[in-house]
Amino acid sequence: MTATATTPPAEGCIDTQVLDHVLLIGINRPAKRNGWTPPMFRQLAEAYTRLDDDPALRVGVLHAFGDHFTAGLDLPAVAEYMKRGEKAIPQGLVEPHDFGLAGYRRRSKPMVAAVKGICFTVGIELMLGADIVVAADNCRFSQMEVQRGIMATGGATLRMAERAGLGNAMLHLLTADEFDSAEALRLHFVQRVVPAGQELDEALRIAQRIAAQAPLAVVATRLNVIKAIEQGPLAAVEDFIPVQQTLANSEDAAEGVRSFVERRPARFTGR
Repeated sequence: MTATATTPPAEGCIDTQVLDHVLLIGINRPAKRNGWTPPMFRQLAEAYTRLDDDPALRVGVLHAFGDHFTAGLDLPAVAEYMKRGEKAIPQGLVEPHDFGLAGYRRRSKPMVAAVKGICFTVGIELMLGADIVVAADNCRFSQMEVQRGIMATGGATLRMAERAGLGNAMLHLLTADEFDSAEALRLHFVQRVVPAGQELDEALRIAQRIAAQAPLAVVATRLNVIKAIEQGPLAAVEDFIPVQQTLANSEDAAEGVRSFVERRPARFTGR
């Protein structure tokens, strides 16, 4: 598919498009290889917040316009924020990296990322903050903050080791080397690799498949997995009975039973 793009200002923007229950979130600064500026971070957080707050939206798809996902931070544009210890995202919004930063909301609905071409620094961290990643086979990845005298603070130091093990994380974090889609798949940073140009279609296909499931059950399942990773299995197990009881008494659960008996696809409403 071809996502709809506006003509971006010099500092870039984030474009959104609704397809049924899916919110497409497009990084739009292709003239600068989608280098990130403060306004883009704020607009991205606003788009993630919209996804969580709109009951008609069930899944997000993060993608990019142009040939590349992102070349990373536009350092001259964000350096002053770093020096002051500030974030470009206003507090109270959903923080797109989703690692529980104080003052920010965490996303509850699923996010699928479609990455292509250059995917450096913040691009890797945004895709690791998503739930499922589809990568084009032409991707070039690098977590190169140490090459610029700074540290990755968007979740790479947390999630690379979680997905790939300590040694693999240190290899790529400390050398700032460049690796390809096959290596990203091996390390479980991405879940699918497809020919370049097909990544958005595949991400959308996955998102639409998720959107066809019962929304309350999808959110509860996602949050339970996250809790197990962050707080441990016992904390997640404690939610099994009360969450299941709530879901079992929902209209969607009743529809699930009816569709099973009537041998037809379920029509879920999120209630």
